[in-house]
Amino acid sequence: MATAENLRTLAFALEGTTEAPHFDRKAFKAKRIYVTLDADGKTANFNFTREEQEMKVALYPEAFVPIPNKWGTSGWTTAILSKLSKAELKAALETAYANGVAKARKP
Repeated sequence: MATAENLRTLAFALEGTTEAPHFDRKAFKAKRIYVTLDADGKTANFNFTREEQEMKVALYPEAFVPIPNKWGTSGWTTAILSKLSKAELKAALETAYANGVAKARKP
C-alpha cells in the first residue's frame, strides 16, 4: 500500500522536483507539474498521455480513474494511493515526470 509520504519521497528522488501549493493540493514539478497530491494525502493526480491513462485504468481499475473533466480528457488521472503498491506508485511517478519534463522542453 502506497502513502502520501511514499509519493513525496519518490518524487524528490526525481531530478529537479520541487513541491509547491496548487489550489487545495500540493504540486510536484520539474519544469512543469507532473503530479498533485490531495490535502488529505489519499489521492494524487498524475500527468499521463491518453494512451498511458488508458493502460493504467485497464490494468489497475481499482486504483486509477480519469479526472472527470477536460483535464481527464487530456490524460490527467486520479489514483487512490492505498490501492497502489510502492512499485506501481514509482512507475506512475516516473511516467508522469517524463511527460512533464518532455512538455517543458517543447518550444
